[in-house]
This record gives sequence, structure tokens and C-alpha cells, in this order.
Amino acid sequence: MATARGSLPDVLDLIEDVYGPPAAPAVTDPWEQVLLENVAYLAGDERRLGAFERLRERIGTSPAALLASPLGDLRDVCGAGIRADAQARKLRAAARLASASRGGDLSALGSMPLVGARRALRRFPAIGEPGADRILLQAGLFAVPALDSNGLRVLVRLGLAVEAPGYEATYRSGVAALHAGLPAEPAPLLRAYLLLRAHGRGLCRRTAPACAACPLASRCAHAASLMMGRC
Repeated sequence: MATARGSLPDVLDLIEDVYGPPAAPAVTDPWEQVLLENVAYLAGDERRLGAFERLRERIGTSPAALLASPLGDLRDVCGAGIRADAQARKLRAAARLASASRGGDLSALGSMPLVGARRALRRFPAIGEPGADRILLQAGLFAVPALDSNGLRVLVRLGLAVEAPGYEATYRSGVAALHAGLPAEPAPLLRAYLLLRAHGRGLCRRTAPACAACPLASRCAHAASLMMGRC
């Protein structure tokens, strides 16, 4: 494991110096976040968001509208990624589940215990524990730490999280780092999620990271090992 140097707030401030203050998430409603997750498979952020906007404009996002729409129309919207037919069926499955329980209004999740809210979200297609935590955080329903794979990679490389044999254990180590380093409040946790994700997608890429341009390189053992390998 890399040896961490510097506090998490310091790390986030340095990242923000590079990317600027993070923009608020484009979609915050918990039900619409479920749809956004499923509308396009293996598509970048812009293509996925574009597909979601087409879904909203052409079909609507209510469970009733999704269930009434011909599967072919859903398939056309889902064509921004691969496996459009499978994603269209996932949208239908999510709509059936939402219609049977809350009619697409998932705001009541905020009145449930966290474990119950997570369990309810994980019933939807493509929503695991990290995705459930992200949805709850971005919706402002719970002050729960959340990470995607990009942000988690940043924490591991900095030595703030431990890379374990399995992703789940590594993820829990990253969440523990957020718990330990930040206030248990929505705003700082959301800022951390967005900034760490931006850095993992930008300079701290999975392959060919731009360590020479990274403001965290001096405190990152991963960067040091790469630089030594080039000497």
C-alpha cells in the first residue's frame, strides 16, 4: 500500500485547484438517477446524459410512461450505448418495480433507515451498493460517503485506502477514509465524490496517468514508483 501524505481535505483542495469547483450533478431525483444508470450501457457521461434527456423528452420518465411506451421506442433511446435491447428491458423492469411500490417517487427513502434505503435501491437493475450510496448522496437524502471506481483509484494510489483482493473490500476501505477524513454532512461528501471522480477520469487515469502534471504527485507513492521506473 502507498503511504498517505497529507489530509483528505488538503487533497481535495489541490484537486479543486486543477478542475475548479465541481458542478452540481445534472440529475438528482433518485428515480431519475436509476433511469440514468440504465439508459445507456458503456457510454460516457455526455452520451448517457443525452440519452436520458431524449428519454425525458420523447417518452417521459414516469413508470406509467415507460410501461406504456413500445419497446422499440425505448430501444431507440438506449442506442447511445451497447446492448440497447437489454437496456430497454431494464428500464421496463425498473418501471414495473417502481410502479408496484412507490409510483416512481423514491423521496420516501429518506425517511427509512439507511440499510433499508440501500436495500430498496439495490432491487433496481444495475444498482449495487456503491450506486445506491451515490444516489442517496446526490439526492440529498443521506450524508453517506460514495465513490465510483475512478475516485476509489485515487484514494488507493494516495495510500488513503487499501487495495484489497476484492473490489468490495477496497471500496469499504475508501468509504472508511471518507468517514474518517470528512464531516458526516452531504455537501463535503458530495464534493469529495465529484472531485475524486474528476481526478480519476482526468490526470489519475487507470492507464497512462499524467503523474508529471498532477498536483498530488509529491505525496503519491504510485506516482513515485512510475517516475522511478522511467529513470
